[in-house]
Amino acid sequence: MSHTFIIGDIHGCYDELIELLEKLALTADDRVVAVGDLTVRGPKNRTVLDLFSTDSRFSSVIGNHDLALVQYWRGQRASLSPEQERAFTELQSHDDRYLHFLGSLPPLLDLGSHVVVHAGIRPGVPLSEQSVEDLVLLRTLGEDRTSCEGTRWYEAYEGPSVVVFGHWPGSQPRLGPHAIGLDTGCVYGGQLTAYAVETRQFISVDAARAYDNSGANFLNQQH
Repeated sequence: MSHTFIIGDIHGCYDELIELLEKLALTADDRVVAVGDLTVRGPKNRTVLDLFSTDSRFSSVIGNHDLALVQYWRGQRASLSPEQERAFTELQSHDDRYLHFLGSLPPLLDLGSHVVVHAGIRPGVPLSEQSVEDLVLLRTLGEDRTSCEGTRWYEAYEGPSVVVFGHWPGSQPRLGPHAIGLDTGCVYGGQLTAYAVETRQFISVDAARAYDNSGANFLNQQH
């Protein structure tokens, strides 16, 4: 029997990714789907993308940091944050293969019973009409989609599919009636977490260290 494993924000944490994959005991028939932000903040962006771009079992949606790199590369944005600049420099190559790969990632993957996005789904809006901005940035339903204050989209979302997302780090998975948040802050010194779709299990490994301290406050928040 094949299994589908959905993995939270990797952010260049390749060593932890490999440790998690070993724990999952992947077979040739299994599938790995990432919730985006494969890159930025962590130390091994190239190596993560090498794996995802060469192994047919692996797929991912695009995250907001991944998208920022692509937009900058395409001349669609004027600047990057310092951590994005570091990742962009690391991913530059003569054939731009890493940026081409990031640019090929979709904002949403529909697995049937589960839908994978980076950040969120706006309740009441059909999947085909969701904005890319919501898919990669949504946290709450007020004026500012990026705010942590207000009605959390995943608590208001009523299905029918189960949405699996990342983007909003916490010390444990975020759970709504029809939503599962998998960003447990590996790059901030937390954990890298996978969700096994068929068995509904969470599998995690600890970060080797905190590679970026800017999100430590998220890991201390109550859900």
